[in-house]
Amino acid sequence: MACAPPFRLLLLMVLVAPSQGTRLGPTSRLRYSRFLDPSNVVFLSWDFDLEAEIITFELQVRTAGWVGLGVTNRYTIVGGDLVVGGVLPDGHVYFSDRHLVGEDTLQEDGSQDAELLGLTEDAVYTTMRFSRPFRSCDPHDQDITSDTMRVLAAYGLDDTPRLDRERTFVKSIFLLQIVHPDELDTPEDTIIHDLEITDFLVPEEDTTYACTFLPLPIVRKKHHIYKFEPKLVNHNETMVHHILVYACGNASALPTGISDCYGADPAFSLCSQVVVGWAVGGMSYQFPDDVGVSIGTPSDPQWIRLEVHYSNFRNLPGVRDSSGIRMYYTAKLRKYDMGVLQLGFLTFPIHFIPPGAESFLSYGLCKTERFEEMPSPLSQMNGAPVPDIQVYGYLLHTHLAGRALQAVQYRNGTQLRTICKDDSYDFNLQETRDLPRRVEIKPGDELLIECHYQTLDRDFPTFGGPSTTNEMCLVFLFYYPRNNISSCMGYPDIISVARELGEEAADSMEGMMAMNNIEWTPESIRKAEKACKEAQQTVIIKTIDETVENTTGWIPEITPMPRGPCLESWGGKVEPQDETPAGFRAAPGALSAVGTATPWRLPMAALLFGQGAFSWLLANLQAGV
Repeated sequence: MACAPPFRLLLLMVLVAPSQGTRLGPTSRLRYSRFLDPSNVVFLSWDFDLEAEIITFELQVRTAGWVGLGVTNRYTIVGGDLVVGGVLPDGHVYFSDRHLVGEDTLQEDGSQDAELLGLTEDAVYTTMRFSRPFRSCDPHDQDITSDTMRVLAAYGLDDTPRLDRERTFVKSIFLLQIVHPDELDTPEDTIIHDLEITDFLVPEEDTTYACTFLPLPIVRKKHHIYKFEPKLVNHNETMVHHILVYACGNASALPTGISDCYGADPAFSLCSQVVVGWAVGGMSYQFPDDVGVSIGTPSDPQWIRLEVHYSNFRNLPGVRDSSGIRMYYTAKLRKYDMGVLQLGFLTFPIHFIPPGAESFLSYGLCKTERFEEMPSPLSQMNGAPVPDIQVYGYLLHTHLAGRALQAVQYRNGTQLRTICKDDSYDFNLQETRDLPRRVEIKPGDELLIECHYQTLDRDFPTFGGPSTTNEMCLVFLFYYPRNNISSCMGYPDIISVARELGEEAADSMEGMMAMNNIEWTPESIRKAEKACKEAQQTVIIKTIDETVENTTGWIPEITPMPRGPCLESWGGKVEPQDETPAGFRAAPGALSAVGTATPWRLPMAALLFGQGAFSWLLANLQAGV
């Protein structure tokens, strides 16, 4: 027990140290930033601590009046929370946690859950920095989650906090970005290669899928692509809905020129293994330092299909475009070759969504048990079975009716985890995102994609298809090591669905057409959703060489993930209605009065230390470790 006195001293220092814990201070560098308004007047910086579940914001606005920042929902700012602050002409600072009780009226929360870290005003800017928990125990505070967040910002020209539509902005942001590009390695020998459509005349139509086939860089030895970004022509950005790069099997006979991807010539739809993809709202994406897209070996693809989806809703004539994907590659090899697995509901009119639906769920099943029969490029050479794959990132995709998506993993009939989800999906913010931790998928696992739609603004059924006014239900998983599987998609038995709705159908085409005969009411919508979920699913698995395997399965139940405990208020009154079934989690030194930050608070690190690490460390010390 010779280690006991130093241990007690360490514990005492941790528990009483005048520390802010893991929270970012008034001068800490914040890694992420973005303008929130079209005129670049409102600038937001932020950072967070995933373990402590605390986020820090700094809002800088060109004004001498009040400023406010918070979170709201998709449909209305009423009920949104807004942290408000400013500096009076006499130099006094005001700061409070509020919520909107009308479109322009603010009311102070009974529980003050934001901590002021700094508030200044100079000749140009008012700058406010504060921290808040991801989830407080105040129902007036919106949770900060790994979903798309609708960030609400507002300001005034004086010190009377009241919202004005001209100075109120809502912007969709993925706040909890796990990896910042500045933290990743940039090889010195980087080479840039552009894959682009050249001088393409965009048709005067609302939807065009333009495809062309292009060679990948010709290299004499193995290289890795480690980053990609969209290459968009100025003024055409609003027309380009998505860009996908598909790897082609080396035995494929490919056409030349540019044509409709899914038109009269089926050759332009060849190649279905996604390499990289970009969609509206996304930016550049750099892979983790240990993974990359392999090029230059005999098992690597030599050609790709470039697909650009244009949405020319205004039927503008004479628009020429040369959009594409810019790829960065290097001879400095990474540890793993990566791949992309496409999951979801097969994009076909069998996928239907009733009109007038407040909520409608669609499902696409993937059964990986057949992956063993469709070997990877490596196993083709050495006979090894398909390896377990490690998923590190994802891209979610629906069209305009989409409201939420999730990918759920099952093993041996038991739900294992939710791999990724977004309960606040925004069509205009589709980006590749990193997982907080890598997820292992073993052959034999089942993967289920659930998509949530709303069609209150529609009078006719919406069917699956390529147009933006059609729908899709897709999740792209970024993983390693690469195998030969390009997609694993499911769809329900539409004949049985039609019969459950009282319509006779002899084949799938009649089943799809029957959806136009239904009188859609809340009751028939719920009945259709249940029928689709309970129908047998056909699962289609496709490889890079266009080999197809079919199997069948049934949609398993999804057990919702429980919400974690809320974080007890730092200061102010915690009202009775604030208590939730999930319970409380102690805040870092909860205050008994509303006010600005004080340094003498128990740090979160000490609380975590005391709640678990204490017992572990003491046991090891007693064992003589």
